[in-house]
Amino acid sequence: MNKDRRALLAGVGLVGAGTVLAGPATAAHGSARRAERRRGYLWLAGDHHLHSQYSNDAMYPVAAQAERAVAGGLDWIAITDHGNVPFATHSVNPLVADIRTARERHGDHLLIFTGLEWNIPAGEHTTLMLAPGRNEAAFLQEFVTKHDARVNGTRDGTPANEELAVKAVQFLREAVRRGRIDDALVIPNHPARLGINSPSETRAWRDAAPEIVIGMEGAPGHQAAGLPAPGMARGRGLYDSSPGNWSFRGYPAEAYRTWGGFDWMAAAVGGLWDSMLAEGRPWWITTTSDGHQGCGDWVKNPVDPLNQTGYDSIPYNDRGDTFNSTGRFPDPVNAGRPISEYSSLPPGAYNKTWVGATSFGYRQVMDAMRAGRMWVCFGDLIAGLDLRLGRSPMGGTERVRRGGKVKVTVTVDLADRPNATGLVPRAARVDLILGTVTGPAADRAAFRAPDSRVVKSWDVSGLSGTITLEHEVTAENSFYVRVRGTDGKRSAPGYFGADVDPAGPAIDVPGQANPWEDLWFYSNPVFAIVR
Repeated sequence: MNKDRRALLAGVGLVGAGTVLAGPATAAHGSARRAERRRGYLWLAGDHHLHSQYSNDAMYPVAAQAERAVAGGLDWIAITDHGNVPFATHSVNPLVADIRTARERHGDHLLIFTGLEWNIPAGEHTTLMLAPGRNEAAFLQEFVTKHDARVNGTRDGTPANEELAVKAVQFLREAVRRGRIDDALVIPNHPARLGINSPSETRAWRDAAPEIVIGMEGAPGHQAAGLPAPGMARGRGLYDSSPGNWSFRGYPAEAYRTWGGFDWMAAAVGGLWDSMLAEGRPWWITTTSDGHQGCGDWVKNPVDPLNQTGYDSIPYNDRGDTFNSTGRFPDPVNAGRPISEYSSLPPGAYNKTWVGATSFGYRQVMDAMRAGRMWVCFGDLIAGLDLRLGRSPMGGTERVRRGGKVKVTVTVDLADRPNATGLVPRAARVDLILGTVTGPAADRAAFRAPDSRVVKSWDVSGLSGTITLEHEVTAENSFYVRVRGTDGKRSAPGYFGADVDPAGPAIDVPGQANPWEDLWFYSNPVFAIVR
């Protein structure tokens, strides 16, 4: 395939987007390499938000999702099917059985977590990720039955339902403490999409169990949804709604769109993510595929080739069975063409969350996520990232004497191999963002950190290999630093103005957003405590 042909197909999200339904795992776009230990950690790429045929709007068997993940270069995944009555009634035991079978097949090549896309009471969809153990199925069954908002009717954003969400998080914390489940993590997904995760609710979840509720999906899946026709021509990430009955009224209209593919809460320098970090408390970001299907895949659900209608009442075989009565869709079938109208990209093809683990294992991945040793990337724009403040890595805390100087060191392994489009992406700029730590927010509804801003930008266009970038900070007050980078193809002054962010991600226009032409990476922060 020539370069021009690759570029054309990349524009509609088709290159490298094939799927595997059976047979041995297939390597694609650099996925054959083993995880690499760099600068003290084993960096493992993963996705904590994937759906299987046990979701009422998805289609792949667990085995196929695992093989697709390996093909996409992932080391770990979580299967997070939607909580609802059919799932709670029929799906939990067969889902967990399928996950265990997939674990046996992939051994030490792919870690597969049991999870749930939890409808948190009064809030949005939320990843629940469980450590493997003998109680996985029983605990998931109990949790979804008792605490999922679509099962127990607690979706409305009332104060009573908000309190139930806090109690559910506390239930998880207590279950881990008592050994009922080995470990659990909670990460709210696409947090600004509907505007129903208010700042005060987000703080309440975190404060109820900070070792469980560790952060948010800073960049959503469904990135192919923004592709113009013949693509889906919707909002990138399916962010194309407006405030509803239970939306937080303080959010601006711009919060309901992605910015460079990232959720507004993460993309707006000085916004909600920074306001959480300004409290000096951990709050990390991730990215996921939200994989229901795959743009460019040659398969479809036998019920609905576009996977867009509500499935709950649609017969899907000659017996008239429905998802309502089985909690599972049949295996996908050959579509006869690559379907460009799908919103998700295959796992690992576009969104990757990189985790710095001490070794390869389930608890090691969860411990690293909890510690904040994570960075996120679109389209394999870079191959590695290390951020240090003094000697402290991402997620860490450096202690600095007031008035002393501390060095920020950013090490970037630039891309050296093709991504899913067949082209090698090129980074153009790296930005350093610094914010002052001011302590717990007096206003729990706050989503503004006025002292956070871009303090340094480096032009890295034309460079190759591993580069090291340095900046010195004089520590007058406690602070944090984080970095982001871009291919430089699409930038604009940030939401809070050019003096805060002169060249940040631009707001995405529904139906006019090619994700392959707008690549970014973000680190999680490092804190400095000044004494």
